[in-house]
Amino acid sequence: MQWNRSSTIGIARMSCSYCHGDGIRFVRNGREAPCNCVLRAAFRACFNRFRECAASGAHATAVTLEMCNGLEYRRTYSRKREEFAADFSLVGRRVLDEFEYKIFRFHFLLGADWKLCCRQLGLDRGSFFHGVYRIEQKVGRAVAELEPYPLFPLDQYFGGMMHRPAPILLRSRGRVNISRLRLPLSA
Repeated sequence: MQWNRSSTIGIARMSCSYCHGDGIRFVRNGREAPCNCVLRAAFRACFNRFRECAASGAHATAVTLEMCNGLEYRRTYSRKREEFAADFSLVGRRVLDEFEYKIFRFHFLLGADWKLCCRQLGLDRGSFFHGVYRIEQKVGRAVAELEPYPLFPLDQYFGGMMHRPAPILLRSRGRVNISRLRLPLSA
């Protein structure tokens, strides 16, 4: 994902004291990075969709038919809700360390409240919530920057967006001709 103002301003918090609603903050050497409020918003959007997928998990979900690009257009079948729930939990396992993953599993995946998590993990309230914010930032960055198919934005994940080559615009005698780019086949 490209982190720029146009991709972050829609999910940034207006009350954020670091970015003031822009979604971008400046770090060392004049570089720009997404604000932590943007990363937490990306996490929360994916987490809310994870909860929807988990709530409908008892029911048989529909199999969706997707078009795949390539030399021949083929179709594949998938269960998007189950795949998203599995991808979300696996991204958390991959990105977090052992202690953070325990908090992630108890609080987010299993749905325990903060009192039960603090008692189970032997934490005080402040340490627990600082851990929750760190988890939201790490997993939020991971779901947005996941390659080649990120989990965030959700409409691209669930929409089955097809990536086709862009047409080339050729100018000839004042008119614009549109032709498709053909890649040569190589062995």
